[in-house]
Amino acid sequence: MFIGYQSMVSGGNGLAGLALGGAAALVMIFTEMGMRKVSMSGLSSVVFGLILGLIMAKLIGDAFSLAPVDAGALSRIRVGLTLVFCYLGMVMALRGKDEFNIIIPYVRLRRQDQSQDMVLLDTSVIIDGRIVDICKTHFLGGKLVIPKFVLRELQQIADSTDPIKRQRGRRGLEILNTIQNQPGIDIAIHEQDFTETTEVDAKLVLLAKILEAKILTVDFNLNRVASIQGIKVLNINELANALKPVVFPGEEMRIKLIKEGKEHNQAVGYLEDGTMVVVEDARRLIGQDVKVSVTSVLQTQAGRMIFTKVEK
Repeated sequence: MFIGYQSMVSGGNGLAGLALGGAAALVMIFTEMGMRKVSMSGLSSVVFGLILGLIMAKLIGDAFSLAPVDAGALSRIRVGLTLVFCYLGMVMALRGKDEFNIIIPYVRLRRQDQSQDMVLLDTSVIIDGRIVDICKTHFLGGKLVIPKFVLRELQQIADSTDPIKRQRGRRGLEILNTIQNQPGIDIAIHEQDFTETTEVDAKLVLLAKILEAKILTVDFNLNRVASIQGIKVLNINELANALKPVVFPGEEMRIKLIKEGKEHNQAVGYLEDGTMVVVEDARRLIGQDVKVSVTSVLQTQAGRMIFTKVEK
């Protein structure tokens, strides 16, 4: 407003300059408010589209200059081409912004013979908690990346009115804090979001595609969806099952029977790693520590089950 007033007061239009300055200030304020909703990737895509549109308009305008067209018409043609191609460039860039790896947040400058592994953490694996012990063993290589939308989902769970969900959310935030304070762990928060979808799993898959990253999870459904789309998935449950000791039919073990089984006269106990052991004809022995012999082993998607019978 001050600049508008000063620029026009000498001509006797001080009030008009004041109004013009106020209007310009309002435009700037509303523009800044609108820019808050624009992500860095979206802004980068718009700039890329504008540059592409200007280049195309210049090339086609130069082609028109070779034709016998008067200067006035050629000027109007150039202006029209510039407006049309800039608009088309912005629209195309915004629609395909997730396909542009040149967008600033995704640029990774490195030698061609070197690679940087990136592992995206989903909400379930953070709440699960075993990620802390895995990080302490330095079993995971590369950089751990926590997307901003995963962090936001954790905060929403921590603020839930449901006491169980609230406890899980707070546990997840504490685990994140523990991982960040763990020495030797390369961890970062990624700011990119995908406003076209509200599903966190879908956003994870999109981000993994763009960053060429792996997903660390304990969610079976996310595991399947990501694998179908060609994304590498690290599932802690699968790792835990792979590390369980192998047992064979005829092998003997001692197990404490905890509860009844689903079938008639069955009893159930658990090994230290959580593997379920089903004992036939042992319902009467619930609460006792018995010696059993393995008859078969069943591997399911939920884990492994060992079927046994009481050693006589």
